[in-house]
Amino acid sequence: MVLKAQREMTAAAYREWEARQEVKHEYIDGAIIEMSGGTGRHSKIAMNIVLALGRMIDLTRYVFHSSNMSVQINASRFVYPDLSIVRGSEFYEDDSELSLLNPVFVVEVTSPSSDTYDRVDKFGYYLEVPSIEAYLIIDQERVRADLCTRAGDGWFVRVYADAKAALPLNAIGCALPLAAVYRGISLE
Repeated sequence: MVLKAQREMTAAAYREWEARQEVKHEYIDGAIIEMSGGTGRHSKIAMNIVLALGRMIDLTRYVFHSSNMSVQINASRFVYPDLSIVRGSEFYEDDSELSLLNPVFVVEVTSPSSDTYDRVDKFGYYLEVPSIEAYLIIDQERVRADLCTRAGDGWFVRVYADAKAALPLNAIGCALPLAAVYRGISLE
């Protein structure tokens, strides 16, 4: 995923403009950041996660959102995680239902061009959202998952690099096998 900074505009102008765009754009403090499409590997990993979690969690209690749903970090930041999950009722910024306010779990699948942005900038943004209990960063180049979980007033980060590991996703009441994340993915 390549990030390309565009022009600057107000948050209100961004929300109106973004609703008419075919390509997604994140909004960070006035800057518009174009989000390019992912690779086949990126797409497969994201789908593997959705399929695995869909079989494990109670879908009457949790709602999945794809990378087409933005998450509002605050009044001046809107981002698009690869997957977000809400427990219970969804809350949106307004009636347009374009920006989610209350995910409990978000996932980013990194690419070489987005790795630092996902691990540093987006991690910092997700820290600001009080409803987020866990942030999962999946590497598409190697078996690696960074599970960031809220712990009281701070965050705990654990790195998993063994394909036999299962990630304890307490925020959504299950454990995700890393083998399921990388099923059918050829890694060198």
